Amino acid sequence: MPETPELRQIIGDLVVAAHRLARLAAQVTGSTESPATWRTLSVLQSSGPMRLGELASQSRVSQPTMTKLVRNLVDAEWVKRIADADDARAWQIAVTPKGVEALQTWRDELSAALVPMFSDLSEAEVAAMRTTVEIIGSRVDLSAAASAALAGSR
Repeated sequence: MPETPELRQIIGDLVVAAHRLARLAAQVTGSTESPATWRTLSVLQSSGPMRLGELASQSRVSQPTMTKLVRNLVDAEWVKRIADADDARAWQIAVTPKGVEALQTWRDELSAALVPMFSDLSEAEVAAMRTTVEIIGSRVDLSAAASAALAGSR
């Protein structure tokens, strides 16, 4: 399907709805962790270890903010610093098993908090949601792979 005004509108609406749903879930769970914490752990889990500047960019925060965030995450033992194989003077940040567990626990809390809102969906509606998640996941994975390929060719 070529780009159409309808497709553009649906994608925009989907992004807004996803953000609203994430904010609502965070409020319902009463989580005191910054959304940047979960975003950072998620980036590291899906993309692997990376330098601080790249992590800041991926997590959409400034480098000084990421420095503080990483310090807190190291203290919590959710991330660790590892030597950069390409530059002995540099460090990369990697998620730890404890960080992966914390991220999964948070995701479980989010979904548990939202299940009551969706418990009356029909099987067809649940199937439509599953299909939507699969479509979005595959497009995001393709985009990440393309970005990585472009970065590697520079």
